[in-house]
Order: sequence, then structure tokens, then C-alpha cells
Amino acid sequence: MKRSTIAAQMYTLREFTQTAEDLRSTFQKVSTMGYEAIQISAIGPIDPKLVKEYADEAGLTICATHVSWDRLVNDLEALAAEHKLWNCKYIGLGGLPEEFRTGQESYRKFAKLISGIALTLKNQHGLQFVYHNHDFEFERYDGVSGMEVLLAETDPAVGFELDLYWVQAGGASPVDWIRKVEGRMQVVHLKDMVVVDRKQVFAEIGEGNMNYGKIINTCRDTDVEWYVVEQDVCRRDPFESLEISLNYLLKRL
Repeated sequence: MKRSTIAAQMYTLREFTQTAEDLRSTFQKVSTMGYEAIQISAIGPIDPKLVKEYADEAGLTICATHVSWDRLVNDLEALAAEHKLWNCKYIGLGGLPEEFRTGQESYRKFAKLISGIALTLKNQHGLQFVYHNHDFEFERYDGVSGMEVLLAETDPAVGFELDLYWVQAGGASPVDWIRKVEGRMQVVHLKDMVVVDRKQVFAEIGEGNMNYGKIINTCRDTDVEWYVVEQDVCRRDPFESLEISLNYLLKRL
């Protein structure tokens, strides 16, 4: 992990990225706090050329994205062109469509579909598909979790973008899962977990109860390329949350 490989996930700042003007201002603020890379997710309908222009202006590398399932299925060529424009290798899906969350067979069907998409992106465009989990993938069907099905049934062209908070929330071990996807995870999502009023809630990295010393070392050991800071819900200003997490990570370079 280097400063240049720590990225801010724009989903955290989604309230501030819905217009071109706001996106430009947000990129500048993210850069000023010390980030050198970003993941594009949940921004407004902004011309991809402007997105690239504003990222370059702020000195930010676009390391990865989250895109819709509909675009992956129906607009793949345009998606690929956008990612090439952004010099962004990693195309991510931020969540499993609900229609595939019903059992082992639906997970297997999804695994087959994303394998085809990933192979097209790899073989025709030199791009990498990555899948971002939540907690529900750890529900077990006849003793096997959905995540285990995805790992076993997908082509190696499918990459994983583990969200370690959601791995923990699903009752699994983040460190164990980092090792399970070794060689297939170049992008990881980092956020912490704290208990408030006996409920699990999101926290800035280092402010919660997850073992981030061991987590970061395991990511290093398995050659993770990009360390993406994301916080779905912030209990303070989201820019401040991103800065707290960044400062924690910088102390562990």
C-alpha cells in the first residue's frame, strides 16, 4: 500500500456529485485532503469526458468504478469505451441484483452470466470485471454460502472487490476471505464497524472494532493493488470521515 494506491469511493460523497459543478468541487476537496485516486460510483449524469477532465485537473486517478447491472448487460461496449477514456481498468458491480438472491441455483446462474461479461471485457477490451459483496451473500443454502458459490462457479476472469465491513457483517472473517480470493482481488473496500446502541454501524477506519492492522497486512501479502475507502453512511460530515480514514491508512504505509 502506497499513498497513490489509496482511493476515495465517490459513493461516500454521492450527495455532492450529482452535477458537473459539484463533481468538480468535490474532486478538488478530495485531492486537497490528500487522496490521489478515486472510484467512480453514484455520480450524476455527467459527460464522461468532463469526469476525466475534472479528475485530471484535481490530479486524481480513476482506479475503478461501480456501474449498473443494466449497463453491463445492455451497454457493455459504451461502458468499455468510457473506462478506456478514463484509463480505468476495473469495472465493478456494486451489488447482486435481487433476482439472483434466492438460492444456490440463482447464484450459479449469476456466476455464469458475469463470467461471460468478464471474459468479453478481458479478451476484447483488456479490462477487468470486479464484484462487490454485501452481507447477504453469506447466507447459506444447504450449508453453502452464496459467496462460496460465486468463488467456485465463476471463471477466473471474474475479480472480487471484497467489502470487508460487509464480510464481517455477514459473519465471516475478512482476513480469511482476503486469502480465499488471493490472485482474484486487485481492489478492496475498506470501512470499519462500531457498535452503537447494540447495533452495528459504519465507522471511519481505525475508529471501530475490526482488526485493520491484520487486514492491511493480509491485503499486502496477497498483492491487493487498490485500497478504496468507502463509508455508506457517515455520522459526521462525509468529507471529514474520508479524511479520518485516510490519515489512519497513511500512518500504516
